[in-house]
Amino acid sequence: MPPKTQTEDRAKSRKIGALAALWPFLSRYKLLLFGALTALCLTAAVSLILPIAVRRVVDGFETSAAELLDQYFLAFLAIAALMALGTGLRYYLVTRLGERVVADIRKAVFDRVITLSPRFFENLLTGEVLSRITTDTTVILSVVGSSISIALRNTLILIGGMILLVYTSPKLSLLVLGLVPLVVVPIVVLGRRLRKLSRENQDWIAASSGNASEALLSVQTVQAYTNEGRAQSLFAGVTEKSFDAARRRIMVRAVMTVLVIMLVFVGIVGVLWVGARDVRGEAMSVGELVQFVIYAVMVAGSVGALSEIWGELQRAAGATERLVELLTAEDSILDPTDPKTLTAPKGAVRFEDVSFAYPARPGIAALDHVTLDIKPGETVALVGPSGAGKTTVIQLLLRFYDPNAGQITLDGVALSEMNRSDFRRHIALVPQDPVIFAATARENILFGRPDASDAEVEAAARAAAAHDFLTALPEGYDTQVGERGVMLSGGQKQRIAIARAILRDAPILLLDEATSALDAESEHLVQRAVDELTEGRTSIVVAHRLATVKRADRIVVLDGGRIVAQGTHGELVAEGGLYARLARLQFTADIAAE
Repeated sequence: MPPKTQTEDRAKSRKIGALAALWPFLSRYKLLLFGALTALCLTAAVSLILPIAVRRVVDGFETSAAELLDQYFLAFLAIAALMALGTGLRYYLVTRLGERVVADIRKAVFDRVITLSPRFFENLLTGEVLSRITTDTTVILSVVGSSISIALRNTLILIGGMILLVYTSPKLSLLVLGLVPLVVVPIVVLGRRLRKLSRENQDWIAASSGNASEALLSVQTVQAYTNEGRAQSLFAGVTEKSFDAARRRIMVRAVMTVLVIMLVFVGIVGVLWVGARDVRGEAMSVGELVQFVIYAVMVAGSVGALSEIWGELQRAAGATERLVELLTAEDSILDPTDPKTLTAPKGAVRFEDVSFAYPARPGIAALDHVTLDIKPGETVALVGPSGAGKTTVIQLLLRFYDPNAGQITLDGVALSEMNRSDFRRHIALVPQDPVIFAATARENILFGRPDASDAEVEAAARAAAAHDFLTALPEGYDTQVGERGVMLSGGQKQRIAIARAILRDAPILLLDEATSALDAESEHLVQRAVDELTEGRTSIVVAHRLATVKRADRIVVLDGGRIVAQGTHGELVAEGGLYARLARLQFTADIAAE
């Protein structure tokens, strides 16, 4: 079975009733829906009238009303034209409705997922989310834009055809009705098997997408370690399992189709034999027999079509459930119902006895009873060994997670009492691994403040020591930098991220190893820009390189999730302890390197 993910927790059944979740999206377009249903009913009604026209034409050859043949044929052509027009209109309206609904679903799912906290993605691969947005919505498009329409049309034809069969010949109709249980049984029995295989197939497709996404996003590492073969083997294995599940699903559906159609047409042959004997005995006319046969074929065709569509509806039900899971996913981080706002934040940050462990590692404390006061405009550096909790401080301050105990306040207001988007607008972040989008360099900087002018973008780039290399690019600031900034070096990505933060001009600045990827010259230039940027702003700087934080107002030393010391560089060196040891090791190594 597919790798263990949240998909394992889904309900086992794939009931058609799950498609009811599509109604809120369909109901937005009631006029379009009404037009589609009207056209559908029109074509179904016209289809049911055609056999009557055929009967009149056939019987017209044998009666004294032969002079009416011309009128019958003209009426026949008019009915055919009406059916063609209705079918074209139905196709246009239904297909348009399907495309519109699926577009709305995709937007709704993305709008929901993009707001979920990082905790949600700890248990669900990004690739699987993308698979649901693409593969599952494609299944729904097929159903909404085609299958449901065909199912409703065939249902109407089935019901109307059965009624007209009884009207045409009650005797023969009883024979046809006797075939119904023979057709329904394989649909029910094989349908259950089909639901299970459809679910398995969709899960393997999602697993395949997740596997490919992970490998492609890390393609340089895969190639550097010559693991292309292993990545290919893993993807091929998952893809083959997806194919195997699809093959078994197709086989079950094919067997079900064969059984249903065979049973139906065997029954029709038997009914024809009885009908032919009635014609010979003058119990019914040839036209009536032809009319009955056409209705019987229409009913049989409707049953066959419905048996095929049943599988599609089940797949769509499964896809709908998967998408609804995303739309209704509960976020562990919620905004308050009556939020407080900060009109002009000063930047006072306080951690009050905060303890926190990541959900994936509940037994390991990332922060352990941390209390920290940061004054407005103060620059505080967080230092310590890897895993000490430095980056966790930033993630909690951005409220990507909530502390297990204690609280974090901004200007005396708890973060949990404010909307996340409200207080995040006052924070600028430069992460350790800068995110560069597949856009132009200018657009990447503008991400910090989309309404900024070109002059402001250029000023931010100059301050981040990025202007020179940006103007040297083929199209300057308007050069496409590739997916994840593949055209840029690590230092260039970092400087664009710093320019983005400078452009944001927020009162709170978070720098997580902001100069880690820079060479000595660029680091000097950027450090000078950072020193100017932090002036008058509350700044929290995470750094392993102690030389970059010597001028901080205060240095907080973390170890094992606890604050073990704090003070200025000189005070901490004189005090001895962990900071003094780290400083001695780093500065000695730097001197030796020179």
